[in-house]
Amino acid sequence: MYEKAIINGKVWLDDTFTKSNIYINDEKIIKISDDYLSAKEIIDANNDLVLPGLIDPHVHFDLDLGDIHSRDDFYAGSRQAAYGAISTYIDFLDPVDNPEDLEKAYEKRKKDVEKSYVDYFFHATIKNPQCDLEEFVKKMLSLNIHSLKLFTTYSDSNRRTYDKDIIELLKLSEKYQFLLLAHIEDDDLIYLNKKFNYNDLLKSRPSIAEEKEAVKLAAYVKEYGGYLYMVHLSSGKTLEKLKSSFGDILNKKFFIESCPHYFLFTNNYLEKEDGYLYTLAPPLRTREERKLLRRHFNDIYSIGTDHCAFNKDDKINLPLVEMPLGIGGIEFSFDIMYSLFGKDVINRMSKNITKLYQKLKNQGAILEGNLANLVIYHLEDSVIDSHHGKTDHSLYMGRKRNGYLVHSLLRGNYVIKNGKLLEPFGKEL
Repeated sequence: MYEKAIINGKVWLDDTFTKSNIYINDEKIIKISDDYLSAKEIIDANNDLVLPGLIDPHVHFDLDLGDIHSRDDFYAGSRQAAYGAISTYIDFLDPVDNPEDLEKAYEKRKKDVEKSYVDYFFHATIKNPQCDLEEFVKKMLSLNIHSLKLFTTYSDSNRRTYDKDIIELLKLSEKYQFLLLAHIEDDDLIYLNKKFNYNDLLKSRPSIAEEKEAVKLAAYVKEYGGYLYMVHLSSGKTLEKLKSSFGDILNKKFFIESCPHYFLFTNNYLEKEDGYLYTLAPPLRTREERKLLRRHFNDIYSIGTDHCAFNKDDKINLPLVEMPLGIGGIEFSFDIMYSLFGKDVINRMSKNITKLYQKLKNQGAILEGNLANLVIYHLEDSVIDSHHGKTDHSLYMGRKRNGYLVHSLLRGNYVIKNGKLLEPFGKEL
């Protein structure tokens, strides 16, 4: 007899929905079958979608910006993740420039996570390194961290990593088989005018800054090797240029992540009275760029949210250079993306991401032997009318969606049951 059975669901198997039943023991999927077998608990999915627990590879909970932290801590952020059908997220260590501080950053970040509703682990983050890069990488790997983020901009806060070191890190990523992540904007094209307001954001961080830097880094990957993952691609023009010039390495050695907000919003929102709420880096782009991004959706490898939420008062009436940049979105990322692209988004929020991280090898797909991280999602047109974060607003209120989460299981146990959140038991992978 099995511990749990999910029956009569439309199960995401081999990249299509198939009517089938799932049987669970000891945190794992033991059997997938058309047969109806005995189980202690039977969950009747009643023709609802049964999905693998989704993965968000890019969040910023309790992000330390010096004068302010992002408002969602790990407890509130993971609560939203659970409601967003996400079983695992990847956050970031604070940026450091040497191996000794890397270990301190890891120990500090572990303490920041007192409780999490779902599972998690961390990317390391480097800033303008002042050390032997190979020693830095060895220290990172000794901490069981296999991904490293850098910035090609933010020289004003000493976070920029320069080309010589980027090339060296690419070579090391090939040698040691880790993934190098990059926030990609040409620092020389970023204009930090103290007089700029929020509606000047595109003047401050123009689209060409992303496109030019992305093309340069893709050329580095092609020439020097390595594995580079471009976080939060914002513009369809950038993607079109990468596709035409580097199609042979795209999503094979140079991977593309984008975010729900770039498919939904445009820079027109910056002209609204509450436009300050739509500020982030890279910025929202033009309608033309959004149209291109949607058109080339199949060339996006993964979807991350870059969740970094702030309250209204954190941004209002501040000049752009003093404003914390970032928005929330983890709770509604699947709702929004499924409403736009249907089933084509599922692998980009699950299976594709598992191919990049050894820690996710038994997640992201409904397979016998995999962890029973499973979501039951009911299709029914509705409107987003509430959120579970700590902020005083959400940009997604009033948005239409095609469905909502009914149950979420993490390692075979309920995180959400009949829409009700239970106790947190997430752990670091």
